[in-house]
Amino acid sequence: MLSNGDIQKLNETYSGKPAPEFLKEVLAKFPRTALASSFGAEDVVLIDMIAKVSPQTRIFTLDTGRLNEETYDVMERVRRKYKLSIESYFPENAKVEALERTKGFYSFRESIENRKECCQIRKVEPLKRALAGLEGWITGLRRDQAVTRAKVQKIEKDEAHGGIIKFNPLADWAQKEVWDYIKANQVPYNKLHDMGYPSIGCAPCTRAVKSGEDVRAGRWWWERPEHKECGIHKK
Repeated sequence: MLSNGDIQKLNETYSGKPAPEFLKEVLAKFPRTALASSFGAEDVVLIDMIAKVSPQTRIFTLDTGRLNEETYDVMERVRRKYKLSIESYFPENAKVEALERTKGFYSFRESIENRKECCQIRKVEPLKRALAGLEGWITGLRRDQAVTRAKVQKIEKDEAHGGIIKFNPLADWAQKEVWDYIKANQVPYNKLHDMGYPSIGCAPCTRAVKSGEDVRAGRWWWERPEHKECGIHKK
């Protein structure tokens, strides 16, 4: 486990490097690192980069059981294009069954507590299993995605997951940079992005955004912006 001072030194060493170079160097230094992908725009950019600089890197996804068909479609297109294995992690059946039997199928819309309970079962617990034994994980977090992500650093100590290292190679990227990369490199992406979905999660918790709304406005749209995290990126 690295100290906060160690993390600061890593940021000083690597944070100024372009994202592909950043990934190549940190994955060589920390080989027991995996990419957590929800197959949004940022994540497919990272998959393309990793396929070019470190193709042996593990890629996993959290299949909550309530994803859009378009999300499964892009998973398959990515899998075929890059000839890679995608590790799916599912929630525990018994916990999902108990939740739906006692609270119904849309309890997450009734309160923040209920929504976090659903996210805990469908995302947070599977993530803990996916991260077991790793020294680091990679995410597609960007600072301009939401108020909850404004202070994201490229390298962080993830206290919520045992103090492992969290790498955010695109932390300082703007949305335009993400899409310029996708177009320039012909990266497969989720078709929902073309339908007004800049941020994509579970189907019942995601809608298209309206003109002038921020990129995360369609996620849990019934909640205030400062509450819009599922728990997997908890400090």
